[in-house]
Amino acid sequence: MNVRRQHISRVAVAAVTALGLGTLAACSDSSAAGNTEKFDVVASFYPMAFLAEQIGGDHVNVTSLTEPGQEPHDLEISAKQTAQLQEADAALYLKGLQPSVDEAISQSEVGTKIDAATLTGLEDHGDVEHGHGHEGEEEHAEEEGHSDEESALDPHVWLDPVKYAEIAEGVGAAFEKADPDHAADYKKNTAALVGKLNDLDTRFEDGLKNTDSKVFFTNHSAFGYLAERYGLTQEAISGVDPESEPSAARMKELQTEAKADGVTTVFYETLVSDKTAKTLADDAGLKTDVLDPLEGITDQSRGDDYFEVMEANLKALQTALGAK
Repeated sequence: MNVRRQHISRVAVAAVTALGLGTLAACSDSSAAGNTEKFDVVASFYPMAFLAEQIGGDHVNVTSLTEPGQEPHDLEISAKQTAQLQEADAALYLKGLQPSVDEAISQSEVGTKIDAATLTGLEDHGDVEHGHGHEGEEEHAEEEGHSDEESALDPHVWLDPVKYAEIAEGVGAAFEKADPDHAADYKKNTAALVGKLNDLDTRFEDGLKNTDSKVFFTNHSAFGYLAERYGLTQEAISGVDPESEPSAARMKELQTEAKADGVTTVFYETLVSDKTAKTLADDAGLKTDVLDPLEGITDQSRGDDYFEVMEANLKALQTALGAK
């Protein structure tokens, strides 16, 4: 559908393709990322691709830049992916989560660029991904070259159904404007998706209203919005990234807090090692379980899509927190 396709020479595209620098993981056929008769959307990672599929329906061809099982924060854009971005009708991404994606999209000629971070309010949750909220971590931040500005806003908004619904409404409006021939269907699909997200919010609110504890431990500080929405407190083991090693002092601190707050479970993720979580659990006499940040769907995911995995997350939290 892309009308700017003629600006990229066949020789250039052939040269990039010949490099063979990786493939895109596609919700549809990645080889046709920008060469279909549909509205071609390149999404940065799973939560954005899911929105595009749900809102676009049969009218869109969606390609994800992040492969299933790949940690999205670490993504580096290949030459082939850069070329496919140029061929797309729209790019849907979340600025601040994947720096290489931000740069590639900013330099591309994609006609419709949809930054999900502008469609809802982002907040500073302190100890977020790339943030450093514990003693000794500020020094590490300086060594790694991270600044307070980089870590100020938490990008994990899709784990809050209310904020995800706000993003969905913005994406729907952008699709309607960019592809007016199918605007009525985009509007209808958006309304249906928002309705399902509102229902999910109600289930979380009711399911977590009465619990023995309000504190949960997780390997990765991705659940700040979810915790805030439902009156919970997230404590991340490492905070810097899912696979970093926490200090002995931090592990001791969490053991003490577990006793004080009635914590029963240490959560880990499907895309990273469970070693640190299990070490803490063993030392503190706690259980372990999965709390999925939904950055990608794999065979290990407890569900085939966003809603199924979020329902599994709710059940895990209810069990860990002692829901009544």
